[in-house]
Amino acid sequence: MPEPGRVVHHRDAVDWLREEGHLSAASVVTSLPDWSELPRLDFGAWCTWFEDAAVATMRSVPDEGVAIFFQSDIRRAGLWIDKGALVSRAAERASMHLLFHKIVCREPAGTPSFGRASYSHMQGFARVPHPPRGTAAADVLPTAGFMPGKKSMGTHACAAACRFILDETATRTVVDPFCGYGTVLAVANALGMDAIGVDLSARMCGRARNLRFTPDQLGLAS
Repeated sequence: MPEPGRVVHHRDAVDWLREEGHLSAASVVTSLPDWSELPRLDFGAWCTWFEDAAVATMRSVPDEGVAIFFQSDIRRAGLWIDKGALVSRAAERASMHLLFHKIVCREPAGTPSFGRASYSHMQGFARVPHPPRGTAAADVLPTAGFMPGKKSMGTHACAAACRFILDETATRTVVDPFCGYGTVLAVANALGMDAIGVDLSARMCGRARNLRFTPDQLGLAS
């Protein structure tokens, strides 16, 4: 079997998505940046940017693919910001249907948290709804798995997303337009899928090109 491919573009993700149009035979797995990661924007501008970026991401997915988002809620001025709701609102604009909504524990259940949620939303959307073809899967993941950075999507969460793509779609390329450390790309490669990443940071692009996992390291061997 040929080695799965990986390409990482040093670009603005939204610009890249709009230039690409519909991705070919691909699904998306990604996590959009927090407000703290875009200091040039005030909070209201970030909310608008976040929803617009989610819409652009969903519109890039072909009919046979899915868009999977991994987002952790944040607290601002004492109030929680539900990023799962922001993604769902974007899905309505993009005419996408919710396939699943999982909760991923970033810390053990019961861990006290004051400023950052100890869980994340993992939501899957498709333009064309279809009945599930695979086996039943957990709605709550007890651990996100190994995270190269504190805001990274953990390896177990990435594996759940990539396995859904393998089981439920005909797409065999995974795209992460906000790839960061490249965890999604490395897990997709470990499962035999090609991967494409995009990131605005040249440093993160370098990390995303070099991160590697084997199926045995991740407990993903078939």
